[in-house]
Amino acid sequence: MATTSLGMPVKFYQVGSFAVGNRLVDPALRSVQSGQERANALTSGHRACQGCGEALGARYVLDAAMRASQGRMVTVNATGCLEVFSTPYPETSWRVAWLHSLFGNAPAVATGVAAGLRALGRDDVTVVAQGGDGGTVDIGFGALSGMFERNDDVLYVCYDNGGYMNTGIQRSGATPPAARTMTTQAVGAEPGNVFGQGKDVPRIAMAHDVPYVATATVADLRDLEAKVTHAMSLRGSRYLHVLVPCPLGWGTASSDTVKVARLATESGFFPVFEAEHGVVTAVRHIRHRVPVEEYLRLQGRYAHLFRPERRDDVIARLQAIADRNIERYGLAGPVAALEVGPVGRAGALIEEGAAPGARVREV
Repeated sequence: MATTSLGMPVKFYQVGSFAVGNRLVDPALRSVQSGQERANALTSGHRACQGCGEALGARYVLDAAMRASQGRMVTVNATGCLEVFSTPYPETSWRVAWLHSLFGNAPAVATGVAAGLRALGRDDVTVVAQGGDGGTVDIGFGALSGMFERNDDVLYVCYDNGGYMNTGIQRSGATPPAARTMTTQAVGAEPGNVFGQGKDVPRIAMAHDVPYVATATVADLRDLEAKVTHAMSLRGSRYLHVLVPCPLGWGTASSDTVKVARLATESGFFPVFEAEHGVVTAVRHIRHRVPVEEYLRLQGRYAHLFRPERRDDVIARLQAIADRNIERYGLAGPVAALEVGPVGRAGALIEEGAAPGARVREV
């Protein structure tokens, strides 16, 4: 711990993040991204847009997975933005064992990789599959469900940016209601994407009773890393759904990526939770609840809800979705003591002076 010239301890705080404390902690409890020894699984040279949430999410996830597996990991990547901006032939920005599959068969390819490793007696290598919401929620949904049904030993990560961003910002099964895309224009009595369509894949994954399902965002690094670490310690099918704002498709400032992701959770529009074998085991309680309008206003894809005429009726329907999420998962509290993993999941605070590996409590 840093000290003054008089030997008094100095505490460092991060402002604007709603985090409690954020003081320097023992190195064993620090995030993967804060360490010089991190894997840099997705390194410089890629072609992602400035402020790309998917580039952040992939690096955070795979660096944490590399640490958890001690580097013994194979990654299968579906076609999509992540693959296109990271591997312009003949170059690559990946520093992991990486395999590119088609748009819709990443879960099946990952299953084959896991089966091959098992046939070789290599139970020390973990398989991680990843794709965007287009390749997961839509095109690859059948292969993903089959992977869940067989309980194949794969961690699948969906980076959800709410559309087919690489091919021109078309609607996907994860595009939220009322959002403008190139195929859901802001016209007519109900502008933007239709209400009542799409899929809630985390809940569908839970219905398969797989060992582990979790949601996360790029706004809470410690929570995301901890969930990856926990998922890597399990066997069988595991699913992680990560919200990754897209400045281009969402019409947001490139500097607001983390802010927008945080507002998605603080408004309840994107619930953050964990489930094991179909049962919710932990949630990230909302610390500073905001109306969903605060989340919508930063996004150009919702500009038609505020001008030329304000659409209070549509905003109210979106607020109702957030309210239902808060009620369904108990996101508003009560704030209760909860023992979680050593890194700290679900918005946990490390107790001041705690020893390395200490348990933490939720705040």
